[in-house]
Amino acid sequence: MEIIPAIDIKDNLCVRLYKGDFDQSTIYGEDPIAVAQRWADEGATRLHIVDLDGAREGRPVNTDIIRAMVRAVNIPIQLGGGLRNEEDIAATLDMGVARVILGTAAVDSPRMVERLVRRFGSSIAIGVDARNGFVATEGWILDTHMPATDLINDMARIGVQRIIYTDINRDGTLTEPNFAATATLVRTGGPAIIASGGISHCDHLHRMARVGVEGVIIGKALYTDTINLPRALATLREIGSYVSNL
Repeated sequence: MEIIPAIDIKDNLCVRLYKGDFDQSTIYGEDPIAVAQRWADEGATRLHIVDLDGAREGRPVNTDIIRAMVRAVNIPIQLGGGLRNEEDIAATLDMGVARVILGTAAVDSPRMVERLVRRFGSSIAIGVDARNGFVATEGWILDTHMPATDLINDMARIGVQRIIYTDINRDGTLTEPNFAATATLVRTGGPAIIASGGISHCDHLHRMARVGVEGVIIGKALYTDTINLPRALATLREIGSYVSNL
């Protein structure tokens, strides 16, 4: 299981939102590139970047910052936010982003997603952002009537290999993940699941490992030092050692 620090970019700053609310944001860094370097230096093997301005405007906004991040760290970056057409997605991968995350596009343009999966394979991941079990789009602003499980099933049928699942009501709350909902998404032969939202204690890592997710995204807990990244990575190694000895 991989621990993936989150860096959300808004107005050129590193921020965290509360339950995805743009009006409830806290600044945790004035230099997102320096933040990326910090997590890489502390042992992260991948970064999860969200262009919040892009998600709200429906197009990439913080491209220059993200390009600089790619150059500054020697670990893969996965990026979401505002990537809704093939040209922008191809350009993002071309500048060195390892994996793009499509959310709104998966709901509005599933045929385009299918083409992209055929073209780029595992570099295409789907962000399934759920509020009370139903998908939210447009930077979590627009609620839909589509159950999250239906979207995941649709994406699995067209060959998507990886889902980033976020429970919006847990995101940025420092409570706990929605373990029950996440567990229903982990299926033998199905897409790999990366879970996000509410992770705030190392015990949550143990429980998520038992659920069987491929990775977890941690945001606010790292910025408030509720979770210390090096210690969390050490915990993860202990979990892996325990599982390998079973």
